[in-house]
Amino acid sequence: MDDYPAIAARVDKFERVIVESYPALVAPRCLQFRDRLTTKLEVAMGLETVHPEILDRLNKRMTLDQYASAAAFLKANEVDLRVFVLLQPPFMKPEEAVYWAQRSLDFAFDCGATATTLIPTRGGNGAMQNLARLGVFSPPSLEDLGKAVQYGIELGRGRVFADLWDLRNAGSGCVACYPSRIARLHAMNLEQRVLEPIACASCEGHS
Repeated sequence: MDDYPAIAARVDKFERVIVESYPALVAPRCLQFRDRLTTKLEVAMGLETVHPEILDRLNKRMTLDQYASAAAFLKANEVDLRVFVLLQPPFMKPEEAVYWAQRSLDFAFDCGATATTLIPTRGGNGAMQNLARLGVFSPPSLEDLGKAVQYGIELGRGRVFADLWDLRNAGSGCVACYPSRIARLHAMNLEQRVLEPIACASCEGHS
């Protein structure tokens, strides 16, 4: 807390300060930092998924009730909440990915989220590659990401974003429409409205 004055001075020129936190760390000292700021404070917390068994297997060491309690504390003290949701985390069947992303979005906005980011679960590190070899992880498709983002935007309960960083291992399965799908999601992030789906003659995809 000794650093709070210096940090507050450094961020004074910004309209909003986003701090990532674990739900168990959301406590009254957050308000001490908020009171130092002249800008709006937003706390970002990883929800990952509301699938109860998979949330436990991800070793988050939290329950949905604990998450909701932390969110309620932020809301009661006028601190904005940003939520991170994983699309198709390990141990989830691909055909269930969109459904659980949608339920996670519902929960996030029930908790008072003003913004939610959908993160396609990525491979590429050693742990995820091992899970992939065991058959319990595969990266989600861009089609499913589009469906989840569309659902969230259509809810009209807050901003919904697709995390588009390094999606080389995801995709539609079609190199012809991959750039167009990424461009559509990028535009939806900026405009916060659902755009026309991508129709691809090469793969006959529509999303």
